[in-house]
Amino acid sequence: MLYRERHRSRTDSTISVEMLPMIPLYRDPAFYQLLADSYARLLGRPLVQQAMPVTEATEWLYEHAPFAVLAHNTDPDPLFIYGNKAAQRRFGYSWDEITRLPSRLSAEAPNREERQQFLARVQRLGYEAGYKGVRITKSGQRFMIEEATLWQLLDTDGKLHGQAVVVPRTRDL
Repeated sequence: MLYRERHRSRTDSTISVEMLPMIPLYRDPAFYQLLADSYARLLGRPLVQQAMPVTEATEWLYEHAPFAVLAHNTDPDPLFIYGNKAAQRRFGYSWDEITRLPSRLSAEAPNREERQQFLARVQRLGYEAGYKGVRITKSGQRFMIEEATLWQLLDTDGKLHGQAVVVPRTRDL
């Protein structure tokens, strides 16, 4: 069972409160598996380089990864559903704040059209690597993301669950 089946979205009001998970996605091995498996299928390499059990990899990616990872859902105005600690620190949001944020708000208004074109390319191609663009923190500070890789979150049946991004480098502007 993946996040769409367990989390209320703004466009799917039929999901009952009883179906919501007891644990957040950052602790959910099934969601980690979706991130890691779709990344490996599309890019031909592992998301987490160290071999470790899924439960440990889930924790490592959230708590200790030296790169930012974010994911958003498939809503018409997608919401972030995941942001590891590195992403939270860089963008200046807590888990609760970032997972309520429309992902378009991670870019300044003048840069949103360019961001949207990038997302559309990824939707067509499955992934894109080497992306760079200006983003903003919660406090409004601008920074550059560099060498980002964005990919489609596709399960083994080919069902789309959103998009995710790895941001290995950033720099202040």
